[in-house]
Amino acid sequence: MRKYFHIDLNDRSIETQTLSGEALARAGRHFIAKTLLENDVATVDPLSPDNPLIFSAGPFAGSNFSNGNRLSVGCKSPLTGGIKEANTGGTFGFALGQLELSGLTLYGASDEWVVIRITKEHEITFESAEPYMGLGNFEASRLLHEKYGDKISLALCGPVGEYLGLTSGIAFTDPEQRPVRLAARGGVGAVMGAKKVKAIVVDRHKMPPFTDRKKFMGSIKQYGKLLREQPVIENFGKLGTAMVGDYTNTIGGMPVRNFSSGQIQDPKDGPLQVGGQFIAELNAGRGGETTHACMPGCMIKCSNVYVDEQGEEICSPLEYETIGLMGTNCGLTHPDQIARVNHIANDLGVDSIEVGAMIGVLMEAGVGDFGDEGFIKDVLTEMHEGSEKGRLYAQGTERVGKHFGVKRIPVIKKQALSAYDPRVIEVTGVTMMLTAQGADHTAGNMHSIVCDDKTTEEVTELSMGAQKNSAAADSLGLCVFGRSVTEANSELIVEAINAAYGCELDPSFVLETGLETLKMEHEFNLQAGFVTEDDQLPDFFYNEALAPSHKTARHSAQAVNEVRSAHF
Repeated sequence: MRKYFHIDLNDRSIETQTLSGEALARAGRHFIAKTLLENDVATVDPLSPDNPLIFSAGPFAGSNFSNGNRLSVGCKSPLTGGIKEANTGGTFGFALGQLELSGLTLYGASDEWVVIRITKEHEITFESAEPYMGLGNFEASRLLHEKYGDKISLALCGPVGEYLGLTSGIAFTDPEQRPVRLAARGGVGAVMGAKKVKAIVVDRHKMPPFTDRKKFMGSIKQYGKLLREQPVIENFGKLGTAMVGDYTNTIGGMPVRNFSSGQIQDPKDGPLQVGGQFIAELNAGRGGETTHACMPGCMIKCSNVYVDEQGEEICSPLEYETIGLMGTNCGLTHPDQIARVNHIANDLGVDSIEVGAMIGVLMEAGVGDFGDEGFIKDVLTEMHEGSEKGRLYAQGTERVGKHFGVKRIPVIKKQALSAYDPRVIEVTGVTMMLTAQGADHTAGNMHSIVCDDKTTEEVTELSMGAQKNSAAADSLGLCVFGRSVTEANSELIVEAINAAYGCELDPSFVLETGLETLKMEHEFNLQAGFVTEDDQLPDFFYNEALAPSHKTARHSAQAVNEVRSAHF
């Protein structure tokens, strides 16, 4: 059994719910979609007190199940107007599990800015957030650790979230206390800001009890063994997510200068400086960490700690999505440049995908020049200060693009595309079209599938398979980077859940949970007013051929929805 806290910020009352068995397995993204539908949230103002903010940990939280300590944060998105589940690593889900908590929901809004404190004895207090207001996440985290000690985990609303900037996420501390693991997408930080919650401080404690601990630990051991046998997992550990850049640049599917090209460098001209191989060798030579776990127990270790020429840390992590959107999409060509602006984005607690796409649009509009690191820093400074310009920038790619009259605005459902050009990387492109989350690659990424000879139906079927598996992983608190093991071993996953909580679930539970989640998210967006046309890519993807492949998008919203309808 585990507890779940329902916290009413209006009167600071707390309702404690006890969950057991199968209810603990239907967590994360599934729990969020079910809760939001049951509470009729689809039509509320997302920045009003009527929009609940949900923190849900998976059934393996608190244990050393590799990549099983992910956390889902959910609400109605103020960026897209649809449903949002923002997924993150860090130690917060782990800490909740250690306290035998499956999660918490914040209702209403506080009159004053507060820090919510949850102790290992399950005492919940509300303390003044005044000492931390306006501070960047690194300084706020330092002060909170100074006050509450080292054995805690933090959830932080950054300075952009304080003034309800829609690019803001919620920052969580990593195992070394860096507040750099973000539930980034969809403006969840603005919802936390609207509730006037500056931080949530949760004690870390000890591994929680499980029904059949011996059998559960055996499942953990077997899962880890299977991970170690996977070449793709080994490569993630050596090169990190940046290795994806070597591939997308080679095939011409990387976002470059506001999605106007698919290649930042001809592969014939030598190693890609913003690719995984170059970054790993450069970082290792400087004394950085090329292998790093973003959450306790993870064996994949695809994160890193990137350092400068003197061996001083610039940022952690430096990952592909940021490399693509804040880097090549803005014309930056060296990892040092990207790491410097990445660090600032982490301090602000903003989505580096959304902000990178937004700055690319600013450069397209002529407000700044592609490749100008100084301009990017100036934009981020304005956002931190909350100036008139900064507050505009903080509203995200579509709103900024329309303000400046830009024609090429790379968004779906008002959310910026991830670092995969849909003209070349078609399965992921269809996923970004169909997912209720907005243009989110994590909803079903298959970037290495060549689709030149595939029909719209075939591409969409591949996307739907990936979406079901990803929704299942997000509902179980599992990182999608373990998919090569997770997706082929549903029986092992279910055996672990059954051992942990005394359930009798069937292996079909995994994919059924994924499909149920997709259906509920789709229903939420229908209730929120979304229609088929909202799934369409922007016109320029269909009308502008992408160099060097000269491909254009070829899948319409109508066509991909017709294929999906067979699943729903």
